[in-house]
Amino acid sequence: MRISDVLSALKTEFPAITHSKLRFLEEQGFIHPVRTNSGYRQYCAADLERLRYVLTEQRDRYLPLKVIKTQLDDLDNGALESDTPLGPRVATQDGFTPAQAMLRHLSDIASAANVESKFVEELYEAGILREHIAANTDADRVAFAEHDVEIVRLACALAEFGIDWRHLRSMRAGADRAVALVDQSVAHLAGRSSSSSRAQAANARTELAELLARLHTVWLRDGIAELN
Repeated sequence: MRISDVLSALKTEFPAITHSKLRFLEEQGFIHPVRTNSGYRQYCAADLERLRYVLTEQRDRYLPLKVIKTQLDDLDNGALESDTPLGPRVATQDGFTPAQAMLRHLSDIASAANVESKFVEELYEAGILREHIAANTDADRVAFAEHDVEIVRLACALAEFGIDWRHLRSMRAGADRAVALVDQSVAHLAGRSSSSSRAQAANARTELAELLARLHTVWLRDGIAELN
C-alpha cells in the first residue's frame, strides 16, 4: 500500500491522522515500510494493523508512546498476549463519531446521561461543560463531545456526596491551568514549521497530560491515606 492508501484505511476511525503523523511513528520505530527504487514508501497489512493498534491505545487508553512501544516489542517477542481488540469507531467527516454528532444540545446530553436537564444546564452555566467546534466546518457549528456525557455522570455521582458545580468549577479551572502548562511546555515544537515537529508536539501533549493525570491521582491517594 502507498501512504495515501494507509491514510484512507485509517481515516474513518481516526479522522485526525495525517502524513506527518505516519512519518513520525515511522521515525519512532513503530513501523518499517519498505522503499521502492524510486524512494516511495510501501506499507503492508502488518504495518496498517500496528498503526491501528498505536492510534487506538492513544485514543482510548491515553497511553504514552513509550508504553505502547514496549507493548509492541513484548508482543513481537511473544512475552505479552494481546488484549481483546478495541472496536473501531466510525467517524463523520467533521471528526465526530455518530454518537457525538447527535449531541448538539444540552437535552441530548441529559438524555444520554439519564439525568434531569436542569442539572446539565447548571453544569453548562458554571463552565463545567463546554461546546466544541466541530472540525472542518463553519466556526458557528458546535457540538458536545461524547466525554461530556461522562462528565455529567461523574458530576451526578459526586452530587450525592454534596459536591456540586461550585466545587467542580474550581477543579475545572485547575484542569485549564494544567492544559496551559502542557501547551507552554511543547510550544518550542509546535512553533516549528515542519510537519514532523507538529506531530511530535501532538504526541508530547498526550504524554504530558497522562503524566499530570497520574501525578494528580497519586497526590489524591496520598492525601486520603493520611485521612485514614
